[in-house]
Amino acid sequence: MKRKVVQRVAVPALSAALMVTSLTGCTFGFASDPDDPNEVEEKVPIDLSTDTFTYDSSLSGTNITLLNSKAEIQTALEEMADIFEEKSGVHIEVMPISDDSPYTKVVSLYNSGTPPTLSILDTTDVIALAEEKAADLSGEMWTEEAENYLTKINDKVYSLPLCIEGRGIIYNKAVIEEALGQTFDPSAIKTQDDFIGILNQLIEAGIEKPISVAKEDWSLGAHQLQYIYETYDGTSNGAQEVINKIKSGEMDLRNYNRMTDFLNMFDILKEYNVAKGDPLGADYDEMAIDLVDGKTVFWLNGNWAWPNLEEAGANEEDEYGFLPVFMNNDETDFANQMIQASPSKQIMLDGQIATETEQAAAKEFLNWMVYSEIGQQMLVKTCNLIPPFQNNPYEPSDPLSRDIYEKVREGKAFNASAIVPNDHWSVLGAAMQKYLANRSDREELIQSIEAYWAEQN
Repeated sequence: MKRKVVQRVAVPALSAALMVTSLTGCTFGFASDPDDPNEVEEKVPIDLSTDTFTYDSSLSGTNITLLNSKAEIQTALEEMADIFEEKSGVHIEVMPISDDSPYTKVVSLYNSGTPPTLSILDTTDVIALAEEKAADLSGEMWTEEAENYLTKINDKVYSLPLCIEGRGIIYNKAVIEEALGQTFDPSAIKTQDDFIGILNQLIEAGIEKPISVAKEDWSLGAHQLQYIYETYDGTSNGAQEVINKIKSGEMDLRNYNRMTDFLNMFDILKEYNVAKGDPLGADYDEMAIDLVDGKTVFWLNGNWAWPNLEEAGANEEDEYGFLPVFMNNDETDFANQMIQASPSKQIMLDGQIATETEQAAAKEFLNWMVYSEIGQQMLVKTCNLIPPFQNNPYEPSDPLSRDIYEKVREGKAFNASAIVPNDHWSVLGAAMQKYLANRSDREELIQSIEAYWAEQN
């Protein structure tokens, strides 16, 4: 999910966007302060000297549009479009979304008869629209490069996965080591009890409240609560299975081990929360400052938080990384060994209005991002995204994205996205806020979750 957008480098950094409706990255609500108008942007250099990509000269002069719901890469996409036009002759107008949700905006454009050629959408939106609106991309070569991150609808692929985003418990390694006077090995923490152990050590060392817990409904209702779905078995299909069981009433959350696991972990976060006295008064931007300055050492969040940390004074050379969200005391449980990482935004190609030439130009742009030396660089260096394509040799530069990149390649991340309705984060986020503030108990929270899903039938 995305908070305040910080542009210290050539292009805006990663999001969070996406709540994907799995909410793995979000585009909701900038945190607060505007960018400093005097801040100097430093461009990340892109090597344009090597370009073996084959362009279709017959497409030169074609105009297409790209609807962008990932606000923090608007400038980056415009830069990519300019370079692509220089190389291919195809002009791409990058259309930002302002106040509308991605779904609302793209539907309104379809209703007006002027849909974008390409649309960057949340996974839920693709699922809702694709079979009626989108072109079938199942036969595209890049599907082989992103095989583990494709979204399939009735065994067909209608979208290109743009990036991977992940979340867990962010740690500040240097502060932990300074406080404890010893080397910090993240892999040594394997269970909830281990986590509590290091929290107590940190308190004894003078860090009174080591954790920041965001109070925003999108964070509580998506990044946190959705662990009850996504850790069912660590797959998107498993997440959907548990959602279906809750909707049908087949599953009693009181007897569902992941519900209990999650609440046990959330109670730990509440107890050690730096804003425990006034959890709903916590400020998101201050959480980044607290983590960088060493007032706290942990923050449950995703790699989209890097711009906030950078704005607070963190450097790319600093050692930040992710711990899993520990669900219990079973060292063999995958949820205690891995962090969640999945494709957030998807690019859908219009299959209703776009001409064959426009579709061909759009497909060439998608292939250019995946296969050209320039497109590969710009996806990672300019857009600051974690590529889902196994042939992309470039690594993210910021430590949070780099840690996720490495975990994905080492098999230390599970790919599960819970596909939930658009109001899940707001409705159940509000219920989570009550629980965070001790204004409700477990039973009331569970009743709220069950009531929400009962209304979806």
